Amino acid sequence: MPAPERRYVITFGCPDRTGIIARISGFLAEHGGWIVEAAYHTDPDTGWFFTRQVVRADSLPFDAAELRARFGEVAASLSAESSWQVSDTGERRRAVVLVSKAGHCLYDLLGRVASGELDVDIAAVIGNHDSLADITRAHGIPFHHVPFPAGGKAEAFATVRELVAEHEPHAVVLARFMQILPADLCREWAGRAINIHHSFLPSFIGAKPYHQAHTRGVKLVGATCHYVTADLDAGPIIEQDVIRVDHGDSVGDMVRKGRDIEKVTLAKGLRWHLENRVLVHGNRTVVF
Repeated sequence: MPAPERRYVITFGCPDRTGIIARISGFLAEHGGWIVEAAYHTDPDTGWFFTRQVVRADSLPFDAAELRARFGEVAASLSAESSWQVSDTGERRRAVVLVSKAGHCLYDLLGRVASGELDVDIAAVIGNHDSLADITRAHGIPFHHVPFPAGGKAEAFATVRELVAEHEPHAVVLARFMQILPADLCREWAGRAINIHHSFLPSFIGAKPYHQAHTRGVKLVGATCHYVTADLDAGPIIEQDVIRVDHGDSVGDMVRKGRDIEKVTLAKGLRWHLENRVLVHGNRTVVF
């Protein structure tokens, strides 16, 4: 199979005004940039403009680093501040996955990567239990067991931080990792740490949410994929989805369906993040 065409992806946000599209497209055209994808959105509530532009790398006379330097002048002229970036599809994406005992999301990600469906290198899996070590190593991926003893969580998170930093990942995926990230890690991994959780929050908080939902007779089970912030389970949402349940479903049926929707939702959110399709503004996202 031939290698995919190398492209540069520009994601950009700035206060809305006339002439933004002309300024960006004019800059690219001036240097021979061949735009193969373009998406735009204006948020009337915030007065903010968003765009994602994809350019053939071979159409420009310079590399991604030079494109960033030159496009920075355009961004400054439009008051974009830090709300823009240029990525290169020729650079392999890396992810580190954090897990606990539940393996459904990890199994799904490993399968998608192995089949070529998800184009990312999983550099390492880190678990506060060792339940998922064998399946991880079977895929040729290092597994690091970092216990979280009572009274030793700060030291454990320090170890996790060091292990993650070794790989400089584009994404840190919390694949049902049942530990709450400290605020300093949330800041360090801002815009990279991605979490998945069931849709019952905040209605059914605490232990056995599916049991609570079954007792209440809910008709929809869902999942939310979002960026991690210091506000627990309240970061900018990347993707959500639901699946129906009915009166004939047992708690076990609901758990199984919930796991199914969690896997799909996490995979979608991670894919869109890796493809630089997600633009964050405040606590909201635009997903192109």
